Amino acid sequence: MKSTAKRADPADVKLADFLCFAVYSTNLAFGKLYRPILDELGLTYTQYVTIIALWEQDDQTVGGLGETLFLESNTLTPILKKLEAMGYVERMRDPANERQVRVSLTKSGRRLREKAFSVNLMDACGLTPQGFSKLQKEIVTLRDNLVKSVRSEA
Repeated sequence: MKSTAKRADPADVKLADFLCFAVYSTNLAFGKLYRPILDELGLTYTQYVTIIALWEQDDQTVGGLGETLFLESNTLTPILKKLEAMGYVERMRDPANERQVRVSLTKSGRRLREKAFSVNLMDACGLTPQGFSKLQKEIVTLRDNLVKSVRSEA
C-alpha cells in the first residue's frame, strides 16, 4: 500500500522524528523504570521476561519459548543456562522427542512472582487503564506488522 503523504526532505528530518528512535528511547526509559526491581531480583530484563513467559505457560520447549520472546535459540540458551544456575528454571530433554529441550520453573522461579510486580506501569506511563490497553495493542500491531514485513522480504 503506497502512502500519499508527502515525504520529508532528508535534510529536515530530526532524530526525534524517527519512530524507531521513539520506540528505542522508550525501551531505555522502561529499563530505567524496571532497574530497581530487576536489581532486587538479580535479573536482567531478558531473564525477567523469560520468567514471566514461563509463569504464563510453564513447561515449554526452548523453541516455543524463543518464539514467544522473539529470541533465537543461540540468544535464549545462555539466558536459560544462567536462570538454571540461579535455581529458577530447569531444562530437560523431552522424553517424547529427545531433540527438544523443555524448560520449567522451579519453586524458586515461581516464588519470584510475589516480588516481580511492584512497578505500577499505568501510573508511571501516566495513562488511564483504557489508554494503557489501547497503546499496548497498537504497539503489538506495530511489532506484528514489522515482523510480517521482514518475513515477506526474506
